[in-house]
Amino acid sequence: MEEKILVMITTGSEEEAARIAEGLLEERLIACANLVGGIRSLYRWQGKVCDDREILMLCKTERRLFSRLSEKVKSIHSYEVPEIIALPLVEGWPPYLEWVEQETTPD
Repeated sequence: MEEKILVMITTGSEEEAARIAEGLLEERLIACANLVGGIRSLYRWQGKVCDDREILMLCKTERRLFSRLSEKVKSIHSYEVPEIIALPLVEGWPPYLEWVEQETTPD
């Protein structure tokens, strides 16, 4: 079974997050995306401290797809340098992990 990962992506709006999620689902680069609203991001950007409201995307996929997923996100994201980071899924309910694999495998 391929290694599963959780990819975190932030966006400036729920509409943008949904558009990115739909594009990733269409190309079978993810099995699922949860859009978490109401997060507050404080960060340094171009020499200034920024304080923004964002949407956090939690995307479940396989590690082998990360490079293609990143390229897709960069091509449609409005940010100059979008957050696209992955964490390994060290454990999970086997039927769920099997579903992730099935949904990220081309027909």
